Amino acid sequence: MRTVTLEGRGEFAEWREAARGLLLDRVEPASVRWQLAGDGADLFGGAAAPEIGPGEARDVVVPKSFMETAEAAICHSDPDRFSLLYRILWRMQAERNLLQVASDGDVAQLVRLVKNVRRDSHKMKAFVRFREVEAVQAGRRRFVAWFEPEHFIVARTAGFFQRRFTDMDWLIATPKGSAAWNGDELRTSREPALRPEAEDETDELWRTYFANIFNPARVKIRAMQSEMPKKYWKNMPEASLIPDLIAGAERRVQEMAAREASQPPAFHERLQAQWRGKEEEDALSDLPPLKRLHEEAARCTRCPLHCHATQTVFGEGPADSQIMFVGEQPGDVEDLAGRPFIGPAGKVFDEAAAAAGIDRRQIYVTNAVKHFKYERRGKRRIHMRPDAGEVAHCRWWVAKEIEIIRPRIVVALGATAYLSLTGESRPIAEVRGMPIPMQEDRMLLVTTHPAAILRMPDEDLKVRSLEAFRSDMAGVRRLFDTLSAG
Repeated sequence: MRTVTLEGRGEFAEWREAARGLLLDRVEPASVRWQLAGDGADLFGGAAAPEIGPGEARDVVVPKSFMETAEAAICHSDPDRFSLLYRILWRMQAERNLLQVASDGDVAQLVRLVKNVRRDSHKMKAFVRFREVEAVQAGRRRFVAWFEPEHFIVARTAGFFQRRFTDMDWLIATPKGSAAWNGDELRTSREPALRPEAEDETDELWRTYFANIFNPARVKIRAMQSEMPKKYWKNMPEASLIPDLIAGAERRVQEMAAREASQPPAFHERLQAQWRGKEEEDALSDLPPLKRLHEEAARCTRCPLHCHATQTVFGEGPADSQIMFVGEQPGDVEDLAGRPFIGPAGKVFDEAAAAAGIDRRQIYVTNAVKHFKYERRGKRRIHMRPDAGEVAHCRWWVAKEIEIIRPRIVVALGATAYLSLTGESRPIAEVRGMPIPMQEDRMLLVTTHPAAILRMPDEDLKVRSLEAFRSDMAGVRRLFDTLSAG
């Protein structure tokens, strides 16, 4: 019988070295007696665990998952944890996938230990309450806390508090060790600590906060005690209020019900909506026509596209522009920014317009559909072409823009824009580049949408299409010069 004596305060390395030596000596689990330091001498006089010299080291290979699990389980306070881990380690030499057998008794016990340790760590993060004490170093506040964990989790959890409270000095003392941070170094000790005697005014703040967020209508005592067991209450200043708050919960619910406002009449919401609409209409009446149209469009719900788009993307440009460009719909960038033609297609448009001598600041740009239609693919929002019904819903807005701006030339960028402006669905090739008369001596030109060019997979076709688009933009300029001269 081999006897192994460990400190047993959550130090994984001491068990690992002892278990490694036993395994290399082929000592079966039944022949090992594990004990804690201070438990007394071995009554049976068993031999001590072997020590491995520097020249005797040999490899013991185990899955990484076992090491991670064992590091957590060793923090448990169950005295049988050492023998359980060694028994599993021994069995894994022949059963490499043992940890994957959830029905195995040893594995189930190991899982229970790990869950308890992780739960205890979670409770420590949630229920530690710091109290401020006199500072040692000028400019840095100093705090202490007392916590009573079930297991040896202080060193395991200390890193959380270092990351969370790095700007202050603190000490967390527990019967199972302590952790301290001074701004430069995190120190942990596995020796039992004494409870610091400290109380400050923040205790009263905790009680005030807890009393004010307490909802008597949602009291679930069993659920509360499951998440915050009574054993933690004595170290939490706000917990002293819990018995009285629970006792008075039913009375407070009755008082809340008695103070509940009476329900408004069934037609109340309809009247309120009508009144709000009248107020908004009065507020818009003093705005210039184009600005007023813009504000009205911002609340458009004519079709379902508004449900998923970020916002309405209305037209942009001077109210007296002589040239209006109508695209299909805003893209992802435009939807987020609320401005038309500022994404990749907008850059192609700007370059072609500048090359043709068309000043972006002097033209009006808008879209046939004012909301972004898309489908999600992972984290991306991919453009979807609006259908005829969605185009029809938005035709009213485009018609009002033309009515207010009264441009001499309207340019349809793509088939969707042509459909919106004419009500006809025709291939772009049939009408491209031909001046089409509109009402009030207005002329319509049709060209490709720059976004369609960017989506072309063939590079040669893309180059040719871009040149044709630039040629069409130059044609817009020539037509404008001709109409201006006449």
